[in-house]
Amino acid sequence: MSDTQPVVEQPRVGCSLSGRDCMMRVVITGAGVVSPLGNSVAEFWAGLCEGRSGVCRINCFDATDYGSQIAGQAEDCAPAGMSAKDLRRRDRYTRFALYAADQAWHQAGLDVKGANPERCGAIVGSGVGGFDTIQEQVTVLVQRGPRRVSPLLAPMALVNMASSEICIRLGLQGPNRAVVTACATGNHCIADASDVIRMGKADVMLAGGSEATIVPICVAGFSSMKALSRRNDEPEKASRPFDADRDGFVMGEGAGILVLESEDHARARGAEILGEVAGYAESCDAFHVTAPREDGSGAARAMRSALDDARVDAEAIGHFNAHGTSTKYNDIAESRALHTVFGASMPPVSSTKSMIGHLLGAAGAVEAIATLLTIREGVIPPSINYETPDPECPVNIVANEAREADVAIAMSNSLGFGGHNSSLILKRYE
Repeated sequence: MSDTQPVVEQPRVGCSLSGRDCMMRVVITGAGVVSPLGNSVAEFWAGLCEGRSGVCRINCFDATDYGSQIAGQAEDCAPAGMSAKDLRRRDRYTRFALYAADQAWHQAGLDVKGANPERCGAIVGSGVGGFDTIQEQVTVLVQRGPRRVSPLLAPMALVNMASSEICIRLGLQGPNRAVVTACATGNHCIADASDVIRMGKADVMLAGGSEATIVPICVAGFSSMKALSRRNDEPEKASRPFDADRDGFVMGEGAGILVLESEDHARARGAEILGEVAGYAESCDAFHVTAPREDGSGAARAMRSALDDARVDAEAIGHFNAHGTSTKYNDIAESRALHTVFGASMPPVSSTKSMIGHLLGAAGAVEAIATLLTIREGVIPPSINYETPDPECPVNIVANEAREADVAIAMSNSLGFGGHNSSLILKRYE
């Protein structure tokens, strides 16, 4: 362990202070991305700042008969050292998670041999898990019978396998679990992993989400709901959050993983600290399985609670990364939540989904990384395809071109089917 930098002792659990004052500060020391804009943080960030769309016509299966024929597809990736046999034994969403985790772990400069593996863990979730494997094996069952179904179906399809495989690969023996809260999954994983560190139960946690749902059954299901954009002739213009001509979201795939550490642990080993998890909160609409409350009150409640948790005023938020799916009702509800919480002090708003589509269970984690980079780089990526303002969504949109800005604190929202609302606040580390 490096002792080149002084360590500032923070109050521990069981100290004489109470509540939040006794908790560890949670910092970020690594990040990894698999996305429709590229399979590295650098490629992802460059694409966002350029306002480049990663949405295209689906080419991994014949989507001719589908209502929606477009998606944000990520390139296949192989974690280092895995054989072709190893890769076949892991669903695509797990491979994405492993690849992103490798990036994050490498950037953090961690070596589990130099730490305590029992104090290192992972909380990585997914909206649906190994749907590619499920679809493939259902086809085998129907066409070839039950005896030909793979014995690896269960371990390849389970939602917890990404988190477990990361721990196996890196030798992490601490807390390990998965969260499943639809499109709020990534944010919830980061929040839960932060809580583990805050309470002194681990020193290092990998957190995030992974999704690989560009498969026939998923696209068909969401398309049948009429939730997906059908702008098939202009895929790069299909995802248009808060625009009056939006007609649904665009499915995307990929993974986002963050390395979280206690401030004490990161400073003791001389790590570069990229940012801090300042606060987070969640709420439930308790309203409908797919639609949000029209007044946005559920999202607003989570946002206000996150501000309280971070101990900052609404006016301190310099950027808001919206859930911004490009669906009619979600964008209206989130816009109303923004007005409820921020009023006239609404910060600049953008939606990463305008360029990469909706990564479902991975969305919150990938967008958290975009939010972190906004703080570090002083650039707010745009919401592209914003051409016609919607009077029902009067938000302070960063339209079509990136904007330089000194952002010290930012908020990122993720809202999921079932009424899950989550708000995450990141800030510059000082």
